[in-house]
Amino acid sequence: MDIFQRLMATIIGSLLLGIGVNGFLVPNHLIDGGILGIALILHYFFDFQTGITMVALSLPICIYASMNKRGYFFSSLQGLLVSSLFVDLLAPLRSQIYLSHLLSALIGGVIIGTGVGLMLRYQTSTGGTDLLAKIISKTFTVDIAIIIIAIDGLIVLASLTLLPIDSVLYSCVAITTVGLTTSLIGGK
Repeated sequence: MDIFQRLMATIIGSLLLGIGVNGFLVPNHLIDGGILGIALILHYFFDFQTGITMVALSLPICIYASMNKRGYFFSSLQGLLVSSLFVDLLAPLRSQIYLSHLLSALIGGVIIGTGVGLMLRYQTSTGGTDLLAKIISKTFTVDIAIIIIAIDGLIVLASLTLLPIDSVLYSCVAITTVGLTTSLIGGK
């Protein structure tokens, strides 16, 4: 696989991630799981910039990867930085698309899952829990979608005390959609 293909997958995947987050999740106060979910919760309650928060929260996982899976580290660091940039650059989309919670969860989930899956297919990721899920998947030969859904589900459970129940339930729909789409596009 050449560097150009990986770079294009990173750019396109990150663009899709930024569109999914800003166009569909944020307008309905939905979260994804993992690092992005935590960053979105921090955005909703403290108005932190989502992309920058993703970088700050992902650095410990990237450092772990650099010590254990150096190849994952470099491609994931690149994916993390580009995706975080797109998430913050596409923030104006937050006021452009208005759909129901269910449609936003489904459409946003497919768009985000396609972006993440594309990046995983070309051996890159957004860092964070995607990187962690990839390492676990390769280590224990477990489908990456199951790992992503489990990690993301834990983040949603943690948000129960912070978000309205309808946002939590629709976030579960979004997370499941992201995980299944990621599995279809990115494979194991």
